[in-house]
Amino acid sequence: MPLSEQFRALLNRFFRKKRKKRKTESSSSILIFLEKSRAISIGLFALTVAAIVVTSFMGVKPSGYQFLPNQIASIRIVAAEDFTYQSSILTEQKREQLLTEVPPVYRTDMRYFNTFSKHVNELLADMDMFAEVEHDLSASAAQDYILEITERFNEKNNYRLSSADLTTILEFSNAETRRDLIETGLISLRESYKIGIYDKEDANFDFGQQSIALFKSGNEVSQRRIESTDDALTMLRVALNAENVPPQVSSAFSRLFRDGVRPNFRRDETEIQVMRQKMLESLEPVIVKIEKGASIIEPNTRVTPEQYEQHLAYIRHLDGKEVDTLDFQLIGRVLLVMAMLTAATFYIRLEDRATLQSNGRLGLLALVVVCNLALVRLCFELGDLDQFLYDSSLSAILPYITPTTLSPLIIAILMGSGPGLLTALVVSLFSAVMFGNRLELMVMTFLASCVAIFICRNIRKRSRVVTAGFAAGLCIALFTLLYNLAERIPSEIIFYQVVSASITGFVQGIVIVGVLPLLETLFKRTTNITLLELSDYNHPILRRMQHEAPGTWHHSLMVANLAENACNAIRGNALLARVSCMFHDIGKLVKPEYFTENQLDGRNPHDEKTASFSALVIKSHVKEGVDLGLTYKLPRPIIDVIRQHHGTNLIRYFYHKAVQQAKENPDEDAHVLESTYRYDGPKPQFRESAVILLADSIEAASRSLPKATPQNIEELVDRIFKSNIDDGQLDECAITMSELALIKESFIFTLINSLHSRIAYPGSKEPEHSSSKKTTNERKTERVEASAN
Repeated sequence: MPLSEQFRALLNRFFRKKRKKRKTESSSSILIFLEKSRAISIGLFALTVAAIVVTSFMGVKPSGYQFLPNQIASIRIVAAEDFTYQSSILTEQKREQLLTEVPPVYRTDMRYFNTFSKHVNELLADMDMFAEVEHDLSASAAQDYILEITERFNEKNNYRLSSADLTTILEFSNAETRRDLIETGLISLRESYKIGIYDKEDANFDFGQQSIALFKSGNEVSQRRIESTDDALTMLRVALNAENVPPQVSSAFSRLFRDGVRPNFRRDETEIQVMRQKMLESLEPVIVKIEKGASIIEPNTRVTPEQYEQHLAYIRHLDGKEVDTLDFQLIGRVLLVMAMLTAATFYIRLEDRATLQSNGRLGLLALVVVCNLALVRLCFELGDLDQFLYDSSLSAILPYITPTTLSPLIIAILMGSGPGLLTALVVSLFSAVMFGNRLELMVMTFLASCVAIFICRNIRKRSRVVTAGFAAGLCIALFTLLYNLAERIPSEIIFYQVVSASITGFVQGIVIVGVLPLLETLFKRTTNITLLELSDYNHPILRRMQHEAPGTWHHSLMVANLAENACNAIRGNALLARVSCMFHDIGKLVKPEYFTENQLDGRNPHDEKTASFSALVIKSHVKEGVDLGLTYKLPRPIIDVIRQHHGTNLIRYFYHKAVQQAKENPDEDAHVLESTYRYDGPKPQFRESAVILLADSIEAASRSLPKATPQNIEELVDRIFKSNIDDGQLDECAITMSELALIKESFIFTLINSLHSRIAYPGSKEPEHSSSKKTTNERKTERVEASAN
């Protein structure tokens, strides 16, 4: 080589421009370690435990911990110094005690006795009339007459006289005897009514035997002996038995008069109020003194109104003073958090193993949960502000302005409903613990999160996130309204809580809409919202396909229709399947002319290449597609589909071509390796990817059908399904034979309806086919068969 050329080569070696490397997928050992290392997982667990303990339990001051009456306290509050306060509750209790010490004053009511006496006299008149006509009546008529008298008497005031007793009275006594007995009974009743009759079953009149009560008569209050209903009935029976009549007659009259014994004891409220007012004039306020070290609130007990008042007095006494933070029994709290997160780990292990195997997903869960609890703690700390410190009605809204739906909804959108529900349980539990182990708070926040997750289960619009957040707020508001009404919380406080919960839910929805894109990018998560945005035909790479490879673009749209319908049939992610299909062949943009659907001029570059080179070009569109996907920052699921949509299938056309060439040239030492003509894979790893592999093959092969009849389409679909199953292309994804049957049925239905023929319009001529066009179609047929198999 001449010296000048050697010098030029040396210069080119050292000073030539370096070609810009295209972005390719590379695996970093550090990233793999961070993603898969169990040590990192354990570290995440420990950090999450520590963060939750610090966020939820440590550093809470007495003035910052707001209780409400009837809450169950989770901590003990002890007085740090002596203080006194005027207790309105104890003063009221003393007032009530004085009021209860005022003896009741009663009066007797004779109205019922007068009514009963009148009805008995009317009954006596009816019996006298019956006695006059008894001899003219038959036995049955007499019995009917007696029954009529009985019913007429009972209807006057729901009396219980029986016809048998009335018959006994009429048969064994004459008119004079009956009159004497009735007069004796009424006299006995009148005396009992004048004394006063009370019901021993009535808790308002708890008197003993031979009791004395205060009665008002005129302007004087005097003591008097009283009788119970049993005493009055006993006196009545004694009076009737003294009349020297048969026992059955005496018993019948006793049963007649028993309906006349009614309590006639009435409280004289006017006189009682006068006596109470005199007692209250001597009442003085109660002053309570609390010594240092005395317990104000006990853990795991319901806060009484007296404790609530004492705690508020203590908070106001400590306002502006330095007080040590509370002892939260740190070891117990750590064990509680560890137990909860361990249970969550087992749940993830059973229901979502992919999350447990990915430190990225675990990190997302931990970050969102801890940040959410930090916001809850921030709302809790608002209790230190003067506006909340001295206004119990305002401090009562603090649990309802906490964003407890924030992290569950974010996790549900990014990772699925299962992890979202788990997050909702964790956040609800620790929020309830933070606010005093309030069970109702945990239940209502968990319910609200479940409602929001249900609304966003198949989210496709960002506006639906706001709707879900607002629905969660309304759920809390409704629960609060019903629960606090039952607990007799003041209506003003309930109104504030309901409004606060509704507004907080709406704001949470807006915040989630803003945070989602950041988390999607940071943790490489893909939501349906992102997929819908990628389905825009104006995406740069899709625009390139439409201009540079229109045949591939049309093929992608047809595959998208097939895959979307099939995924709907097996309840897969149809949106992911459709969008992935739109991008699955973007690698053909590098050499579009090497693919039959783009060879519109009749020229086929493969005619000038060897079979192995052609196979290499065909295979390379998968790798080129992955590289383009990374360049355009496509989501991970779409890149996975690009890599898997051919599996490890054999490129049969060029493989058979190579085998045929080897047979025609036996002298050449050319051994055809099947691996040279197989895609590099991997095989489909999830259901949507498997559906796309089958849809891609079937759509391409359907172009080779000479006539698209239902029978031909079914045979084609069966052949391609059998070929892929026999070749093991579906072995690595969780797809069942029943789902494959549904997919096959969907493919056949879609193809029959998309490949139908149309009738020729009148006057139209059959187009003439040139030889070059015919050659192109023939080549297309060969190529699509190769791609399909």
